Amino acid sequence: MAIINFGGVEEEVITADEFTLEKAREVLADETVAVLGYGVQGPGQAMNLRDNGIRVIVGQREGGDSWDRAVADGFVPGKTLFPLEEAARQATVVQFLLSDAGQMQTWPLIKSCLNEGDALYFSHGFSIVFSDQTGVVPPDNVDVILVAPKGSGRTVRTNFLEGSGINSSFAVHQDFTGRARERTLALGIAIGSGYLFPTTFQNEVYSDLTGERGVLMGCLAGVMEAQYNLLRRHGHSPSEAFNETVEELTQSLIRLVAQNGMDWMFSNCSTTAQRGALDWAPRFRDAVAPVFDELYQKVVSGQETRRVLESNQAPDYRVKLQKELDEIKNSEMWRAGAAVRSLRPENRGK
Repeated sequence: MAIINFGGVEEEVITADEFTLEKAREVLADETVAVLGYGVQGPGQAMNLRDNGIRVIVGQREGGDSWDRAVADGFVPGKTLFPLEEAARQATVVQFLLSDAGQMQTWPLIKSCLNEGDALYFSHGFSIVFSDQTGVVPPDNVDVILVAPKGSGRTVRTNFLEGSGINSSFAVHQDFTGRARERTLALGIAIGSGYLFPTTFQNEVYSDLTGERGVLMGCLAGVMEAQYNLLRRHGHSPSEAFNETVEELTQSLIRLVAQNGMDWMFSNCSTTAQRGALDWAPRFRDAVAPVFDELYQKVVSGQETRRVLESNQAPDYRVKLQKELDEIKNSEMWRAGAAVRSLRPENRGK
């Protein structure tokens, strides 16, 4: 454990220096970890666990694309790949990584597979925190733990292969065995976390739902669209509007922020850009603050989770979802983006 000063506030973090991979292997030596679900988080976590020498099996519905994907990734039907119920029954650690709606639908089945002393592992606090909507209430005789990578499942894998790892939060909701924290940290290190920082199931889901709808995805997409449309209305070409809105951000500026922070990025831009950014940032902050206040309250109240569960259970959800995604893909902005990306040196001729 290390204590790090984050902007004047001291926080606990755990890295592989404090909790080594060798220690994680020792803690998990007698465990069988079942990764249930092979959609978003499942593949990266399962393959990283396997590559780190942990006994891992995958549970997935037979015959679908995700089952085939698991086979392609080297999991063997009848040996390391099983239907959901069979995998859960074999496991001492059940990593419940189905979608939030999928967790609600399969919970009665998975609950019946848990044995005393097992660990029930989540990568999102949704089902536990909003159990009044999901019905996911674990039995008293299991550990209930969380490791939540702060990024996509794809990045969990690619960062691991690059030797870096992605930061993750961790939490213990229920410690039946007295080993829940140790198990959690071992799993967090074994899935390839860059470092681990403590949270609660509640704080994780509140911050995660706010972030996804806010800066990470919803706000980012909306702000990009607003600027692109403004430039197009004023006669700028699609190429110019897209480069000034998206390409320069993703290919240049955000990398400077990632390296050393926003102030460093400002210091490495022109004085004209500096002055404008410093003057306008507070205007944008104050303009969106009421939207973020409304968003956070809807997250805390359960309105956002109710919306997710209701929409995901609709029989035509996937059809409607694809229509919404196609509208984005086929918009002028993102068609321009496809053209711009095709002109990058690494993509020419593909």
